[in-house]
Amino acid sequence: MVRIISRLLLIVAAASVALVGPARADGVAILRDAEIETSLRTWATPIWLAAGLDPAAVHIYLVDDPQLNSFVAGGQNLFMNTGTILRSQTPNQLIGIMAHETGHMAGGHLARSEEAMKNASIESIIGMAIGAAAAAATSSGAPVAAGMLGGETVAERSYLAFSVTQEASADQAGLSFLDKTHQSARGLLQFFEILEQEELLTSAHQDPYLRTHPLTSQRIDYVRNHVLHSPYSDAKDPPEWLEMHRRIKAKLIGFLQPPQQTLAAIKPDDKSVATRYERAIAEYRVPDLGKAVPEIDGLIHDEPSNPYFHEIKGQMLFENGRIGEALGPYTEAVRLKPDNALLRIELSQVQLETNDPALVPKALANLEQASHFEDRNPDTWHFLAIAYGRSNQMGMMALSLAEEGIANGDYHQARQQAARAIKLLPPGLARQQAEDLQGEAKREGKP
Repeated sequence: MVRIISRLLLIVAAASVALVGPARADGVAILRDAEIETSLRTWATPIWLAAGLDPAAVHIYLVDDPQLNSFVAGGQNLFMNTGTILRSQTPNQLIGIMAHETGHMAGGHLARSEEAMKNASIESIIGMAIGAAAAAATSSGAPVAAGMLGGETVAERSYLAFSVTQEASADQAGLSFLDKTHQSARGLLQFFEILEQEELLTSAHQDPYLRTHPLTSQRIDYVRNHVLHSPYSDAKDPPEWLEMHRRIKAKLIGFLQPPQQTLAAIKPDDKSVATRYERAIAEYRVPDLGKAVPEIDGLIHDEPSNPYFHEIKGQMLFENGRIGEALGPYTEAVRLKPDNALLRIELSQVQLETNDPALVPKALANLEQASHFEDRNPDTWHFLAIAYGRSNQMGMMALSLAEEGIANGDYHQARQQAARAIKLLPPGLARQQAEDLQGEAKREGKP
């Protein structure tokens, strides 16, 4: 389910450089999708292991932005623009980008900002990154007066922009990770060559990657030389990775482009899985469930063990008010992919929306398991609060609402609900957590 979990509103002062044009006016959406994130994690996990990182500690977030950009911030969080995925031609290109970003994580380049951002909401991190890009885009280097999150100036948050030295270090580390995993660096070189052409553009029209990741001819030459001499430069992406890449691009097109435009561009004789997937999503968005459901049913018939086809069918039904019918597909998706926290959150929402008291314990179990990984996702805590409330566990409901406040950057809510939880919970780990949240909210929030 490609889901917008939040939209960050940006207010750009008249004297500043436009961030990316009119489309930016109503904000930047953070998207969550189990299939796309799992694909990126599948490709990046060997890189993370080669870097000595724990893959379970790294989170991936999609930013709904058509421009080329990716960055790491707030600890081991990797952000990638949808435009980067859509403009990529192979998984290897995305792997090269993620190898470079892993170089930043492994190299400790985030140390100067990690303490300041470790408790920041995901929305805050996105705002800071966009602010850093905007600041770097000004010809004078002066702060851009973007009114982001508490009125802080971009100059105070410009630490998301890396130096040329750090960029070169991340390149070297990323290339070593690619060699350790026997993968080609051609994808990273191709990405740099695209960006090299954009350096000729004015800063206002460059992709934001260039504004926070300074590119030099020496860096490009270094990667090009590595490609010439590495024994793995001709390594190919596995066929299953190529198919995953086709499908996630088709999914993004289906969800992000106007559906009639998508359907008009599809060739009638194209019977590939990726194209059928794209068509099913576009038809659901028209909306035309009379065509969308049979299309996705055909894909499920061909690949009954694909959890994401079941998930999409569940989404089609749920968002059209057919909640009882959506329960089965979502349940099957979780059965097929029980380790995926996002799928469990989606299933729990459907279970709660049925208003069947017998399903509340199941929703609660799904959400408690999901919270171990999705602890910064406001949806996790929002639905947990509902499930605890319906289970008459009012102290845990207040604790969940405090967690939701922290995840949303709403420290007033966090303080208020943490105080309520402290009064309701008996001594133990849960009350200690409420006390910790209360302290965090007081530190992070304004009086």
